Order: sequence, then structure tokens, then C-alpha cells
Amino acid sequence: MKLRVGVVGIGNAWESRHQPALRALSDRFEVTAVCDPVRHLAEQVSRQFNATVHDGFRALTRRTDIDGVLVLSANFFGATPIYAACDAGKAVYCAAAIEMEDEQAASLRQRVEESGIAFMAEFPFRLSPATLRLKELIATKLGEPRLLFCNRRRTMAPASEKRDRCGRDLVELVDWCRYVVGTEPTSLLASGHQNTPGFQQDYLSVSLDFSPEGQTGSGPLANISCGHYVQEGLQESLSYRRPADLKIVCERGIAFVDFPNTVAWFDEAGQHLETLDHERPVGELLLLHFHRAIESLVLKSSSLADAHRAILIANHAKLSYQTGQRVAC
Repeated sequence: MKLRVGVVGIGNAWESRHQPALRALSDRFEVTAVCDPVRHLAEQVSRQFNATVHDGFRALTRRTDIDGVLVLSANFFGATPIYAACDAGKAVYCAAAIEMEDEQAASLRQRVEESGIAFMAEFPFRLSPATLRLKELIATKLGEPRLLFCNRRRTMAPASEKRDRCGRDLVELVDWCRYVVGTEPTSLLASGHQNTPGFQQDYLSVSLDFSPEGQTGSGPLANISCGHYVQEGLQESLSYRRPADLKIVCERGIAFVDFPNTVAWFDEAGQHLETLDHERPVGELLLLHFHRAIESLVLKSSSLADAHRAILIANHAKLSYQTGQRVAC
């Protein structure tokens, strides 16, 4: 089954993830239409895929020759393309970590569920070969997680960009830790730094406690650090002594994960290094998962609940940062 899709928003991962994946899966996907506020970007994509350019996403979602919508950036549109897709009865692949308040996230989840469409939130860490291998190692060699250290650092946001880039990263990293641990956090404590008073954070650190209710510190603990503090002229420093994307301490060993394909782990037998380059790229794995969700007679929208939960936890972290207090999840 070949799915006809429309692209809404050309995100930062277009060149590295989405465009190569759509090319490789041309037998599964056909890009029919594209919409982006930056006209020349939309025209560039339209030439690559022989697609029609639309000035507005509502006209795109109403096309009768489209089966699904790929929402790849929320920078200009927010969650409105998802509502438009619900109205048109089109499946949604959401690669954008939508920034919204708790009530807005709950309202969006209800609208998607009521519409009955297939919905998939793009969480690349979940389906990466390294993460899947880590889950196998936890079940067979390493034992249950105890401590997780999750890191992401980037260059500073442009002065003109007032969106919460740390918040978008935090949603993905929170979901990653939830997936690896396999349970829900019960409380969190956050701290951060603002380069300019009143501006968005350029660094945010969140400690997620997965202990049972009322037993703080007795269960797994995940420390998440994400920052946009490296100046443009100092980009070489990003790779200097770069920490692993995820370091995890388990009952019987320690593992280091570098997204998307590398796992180094240590147990009593010594060091083990696995480079999973033979696996499909994560962009293709994600789109294939979306394809299966649409084909299935049983609606698979579990990622909608995961996205909702990750957004709520990220909002709790912002509250903890503002108040300096531990917040229940």
C-alpha cells in the first residue's frame, strides 16, 4: 500500500532524517503536497518530489488525494495543523514537540481520539537501534536501571528566536527515559539558567524520580541536562569531551548509548562495544511504523498518550524551575 502524504513545515531534521527516509521508502510513500511559511523551502521540496505547493495547511489537509499529513515543524503553526487533519480525517505523523499548556495538551489528545485518525508522535530515541538493543541488554545482561544520565547540548538560539528550544528537547528526553525505565516518574526537581532575564532558558537540568509514591530516592533516578549555550563561533567545542547521549547504571553493569546506533556496555566479563550500522536508519524505522499504524485495522495511537504525558512532565519541570521546589508528576 502506497500512502500519499502532505508535508506541513520543513523542520530542522528534513535534510538529515525525513527527506532521505522518504526517498528510501518511495515504494511506501508519495509526497503529494507541501506547505511551509518560507516559500522557497516549500518550492525546493516540491521540485524534489514533484509535489504541489500550498500557501495554507488547511487547503493541503482537505485534498482528497492525501492519506496522511507529516507535521515536521511547529515553529509557525503550533498544533493547528493537527486539528485541521482531524477535521479532514487524515492520519498525522507529528515530528514536532508541540509547546502547549497542560489544558491545551489534554484538549488536543481528546480531539485526536474523537476523530479516530491514526496518530504517531515522532520519538526517534525510542525506535533507534541503540535503544532497542539497550532494552534487550537490560532484560538479559544488565538488569533493572538504577541511574540514568541524559545529555544534549547545542549552539545558542538566535536572538530573534523566542521559542523554548530546551523545552522541545526536554519532551523527547523525558519520553526516552520513561521508555528505558519502563515506568512513570512520580516527582521531579528542576534547575536552570537564563542568559538574559525574561528570555527562555539556555540550560535546563531535570531530575526525574521513578520511586514509588512516598518513597523518594528508593527507585530509579534520571538526570536530564539539555542546553543551548554554545556560541556560534565555538561549534567545535560541541564534540570536545562530548558526554554520551545516555549513560545508564543498572543492577549488573553500565551502558553508554550514542544515538542512533552505538552501545558500549560493561559487566563482569569486561567491555563490549556494539555498532549497529547495519540496521535501517531511524528515519525509515519511524516512517515504517507510521505506515503500519495506518494500514492496521486496529487503531494504534499509543504514542499520543506518550506525547501527552511527556508534555505534561516537561511543563512540571518548568514549574519546578520557576518555584525551586520538587513537583509531583
